[in-house]
Amino acid sequence: MQLSTLCAEIERLVENDGGPEAALASAIESIARAFGAATATLHRSDGTETILKLVSARGVPPAVLSLIQDIPFGKGMAGICAERRAPVTVCNLQRDGSGVVRPGAKETGVAGAIVVPVLSASGERVIGTLGVGKPGEHEYTEEERTALERCASIIRPLLERI
Repeated sequence: MQLSTLCAEIERLVENDGGPEAALASAIESIARAFGAATATLHRSDGTETILKLVSARGVPPAVLSLIQDIPFGKGMAGICAERRAPVTVCNLQRDGSGVVRPGAKETGVAGAIVVPVLSASGERVIGTLGVGKPGEHEYTEEERTALERCASIIRPLLERI
Protein backbone atom coordinates (compact mmCIF):
# COMPACT_ATOMS: atom_id res chain seq x y z
CA MET A 1 0.00 0.00 0.00
CA GLN A 2 1.17 3.50 -0.76
CA LEU A 3 0.43 6.78 0.96
CA SER A 4 -1.85 7.76 -1.93
CA THR A 5 -4.25 4.90 -1.08
CA LEU A 6 -3.73 4.85 2.69
CA CYS A 7 -6.55 7.21 3.65
CA ALA A 8 -9.06 5.27 1.55
CA GLU A 9 -7.93 2.05 3.24
CA ILE A 10 -8.31 3.59 6.71
CA GLU A 11 -11.77 4.94 5.81
CA ARG A 12 -12.78 1.43 4.68
CA LEU A 13 -11.56 -0.07 7.95
CA VAL A 14 -13.47 2.52 9.98
CA GLU A 15 -16.68 1.97 7.98
CA ASN A 16 -16.47 -1.83 8.30
CA ASP A 17 -16.11 -1.47 12.03
CA GLY A 18 -16.40 -4.79 13.83
CA GLY A 19 -15.68 -2.92 17.03
CA PRO A 20 -13.44 0.08 17.66
CA GLU A 21 -10.49 -1.82 19.13
CA ALA A 22 -10.26 -4.28 16.23
CA ALA A 23 -10.69 -1.52 13.63
CA LEU A 24 -8.01 0.62 15.30
CA ALA A 25 -5.58 -2.31 15.46
CA SER A 26 -6.14 -2.94 11.73
CA ALA A 27 -5.71 0.76 10.99
CA ILE A 28 -2.40 0.86 12.91
CA GLU A 29 -1.20 -2.15 10.92
CA SER A 30 -2.14 -0.50 7.61
CA ILE A 31 -0.52 2.80 8.59
CA ALA A 32 2.72 1.08 9.60
CA ARG A 33 2.80 -0.87 6.35
CA ALA A 34 2.17 2.21 4.19
CA PHE A 35 4.92 4.16 5.94
CA GLY A 36 7.39 1.27 5.94
CA ALA A 37 7.43 1.72 9.71
CA ALA A 38 8.87 -0.71 12.21
CA THR A 39 6.65 0.68 14.96
CA ALA A 40 3.28 2.39 15.23
CA THR A 41 1.39 3.55 18.29
CA LEU A 42 -1.96 5.03 19.11
CA HIS A 43 -2.64 6.66 22.46
CA ARG A 44 -5.85 8.14 23.83
CA SER A 45 -6.13 11.01 26.29
CA ASP A 46 -7.51 10.10 29.70
CA GLY A 47 -10.06 12.90 29.29
CA THR A 48 -8.25 15.32 31.57
CA GLU A 49 -5.54 16.01 29.00
CA THR A 50 -2.85 15.00 31.46
CA ILE A 51 -2.16 11.35 30.55
CA LEU A 52 -2.11 9.43 27.27
CA LYS A 53 -3.13 5.75 27.52
CA LEU A 54 -1.87 3.21 24.99
CA VAL A 55 -4.68 1.88 22.80
CA SER A 56 -2.79 0.00 20.11
CA ALA A 57 0.83 -0.69 19.22
CA ARG A 58 2.65 -2.51 16.48
CA GLY A 59 6.29 -3.57 16.50
CA VAL A 60 7.07 -2.15 19.93
CA PRO A 61 9.39 -4.42 21.96
CA PRO A 62 7.78 -5.89 25.13
CA ALA A 63 10.24 -4.06 27.40
CA VAL A 64 9.18 -0.74 25.86
CA LEU A 65 5.43 -1.53 25.93
CA SER A 66 5.41 -1.27 29.70
CA LEU A 67 7.05 2.16 29.46
CA ILE A 68 4.48 3.59 27.04
CA GLN A 69 1.23 2.41 28.65
CA ASP A 70 0.75 5.81 30.29
CA ILE A 71 2.51 8.89 28.96
CA PRO A 72 2.16 12.28 30.66
CA PHE A 73 1.36 15.24 28.47
CA GLY A 74 4.63 17.08 27.88
CA LYS A 75 6.88 13.97 28.22
CA GLY A 76 8.43 12.14 25.27
CA MET A 77 7.40 12.56 21.65
CA ALA A 78 3.74 11.62 22.16
CA GLY A 79 3.36 13.74 25.28
CA ILE A 80 4.99 16.78 23.69
CA CYS A 81 2.84 16.32 20.58
CA ALA A 82 -0.27 16.25 22.78
CA GLU A 83 0.83 19.27 24.79
CA ARG A 84 1.66 21.33 21.68
CA ARG A 85 -1.28 20.01 19.61
CA ALA A 86 1.19 19.74 16.76
CA PRO A 87 3.29 17.07 15.05
CA VAL A 88 6.66 16.16 16.55
CA THR A 89 9.34 14.60 14.36
CA VAL A 90 12.84 13.31 14.93
CA CYS A 91 15.16 12.31 12.09
CA ASN A 92 17.14 9.90 14.29
CA LEU A 93 15.87 9.33 17.79
CA GLN A 94 18.90 7.14 18.51
CA ARG A 95 21.07 10.28 18.40
CA ASP A 96 18.53 12.86 19.53
CA GLY A 97 19.90 15.31 22.05
CA SER A 98 16.93 17.68 22.18
CA GLY A 99 15.29 16.06 25.19
CA VAL A 100 12.17 15.24 23.17
CA VAL A 101 13.05 11.55 23.03
CA ARG A 102 12.79 9.59 26.28
CA PRO A 103 15.56 7.06 27.02
CA GLY A 104 13.18 4.10 26.72
CA ALA A 105 12.25 5.12 23.18
CA LYS A 106 15.76 4.31 22.03
CA GLU A 107 15.10 0.68 22.94
CA THR A 108 12.63 0.44 20.04
CA GLY A 109 15.53 0.40 17.59
CA VAL A 110 13.83 2.94 15.32
CA ALA A 111 15.43 6.16 14.17
CA GLY A 112 13.09 8.38 12.13
CA ALA A 113 9.86 9.00 14.03
CA ILE A 114 6.79 11.21 13.80
CA VAL A 115 3.82 11.66 16.14
CA VAL A 116 0.71 13.66 15.22
CA PRO A 117 -2.18 14.70 17.45
CA VAL A 118 -5.66 13.23 17.12
CA LEU A 119 -7.88 16.25 17.64
CA SER A 120 -11.55 16.42 18.60
CA ALA A 121 -14.00 17.27 15.83
CA SER A 122 -13.92 20.91 16.94
CA GLY A 123 -10.12 20.89 17.08
CA GLU A 124 -10.25 22.25 20.62
CA ARG A 125 -9.06 19.13 22.47
CA VAL A 126 -6.39 16.52 21.96
CA ILE A 127 -8.01 13.14 22.27
CA GLY A 128 -4.90 11.15 21.39
CA THR A 129 -1.72 10.77 19.38
CA LEU A 130 -0.71 8.61 16.41
CA GLY A 131 2.92 7.83 15.73
CA VAL A 132 5.18 5.78 13.47
CA GLY A 133 8.87 5.00 13.56
CA LYS A 134 11.13 3.88 10.73
CA PRO A 135 14.20 1.71 11.21
CA GLY A 136 16.57 4.25 9.63
CA GLU A 137 17.08 8.00 9.70
CA HIS A 138 14.21 9.75 7.97
CA GLU A 139 13.10 13.34 7.45
CA TYR A 140 9.32 13.21 7.08
CA THR A 141 7.95 15.08 4.07
CA GLU A 142 4.95 17.37 4.04
CA GLU A 143 3.06 14.64 2.15
CA GLU A 144 3.85 12.07 4.86
CA ARG A 145 2.90 14.42 7.68
CA THR A 146 -0.35 15.35 5.94
CA ALA A 147 -1.21 11.69 5.27
CA LEU A 148 -0.63 10.76 8.93
CA GLU A 149 -2.68 13.74 10.13
CA ARG A 150 -5.48 12.69 7.76
CA CYS A 151 -5.34 9.14 9.17
CA ALA A 152 -5.59 10.61 12.68
CA SER A 153 -8.68 12.54 11.63
CA ILE A 154 -10.29 9.45 10.08
CA ILE A 155 -9.77 7.27 13.15
CA ARG A 156 -10.92 9.99 15.58
CA PRO A 157 -14.52 8.71 15.82
CA LEU A 158 -13.32 5.23 16.76
CA LEU A 159 -10.90 6.59 19.33
CA GLU A 160 -13.70 8.62 20.88
CA ARG A 161 -15.80 5.45 21.29
CA ILE A 162 -13.33 3.53 23.42
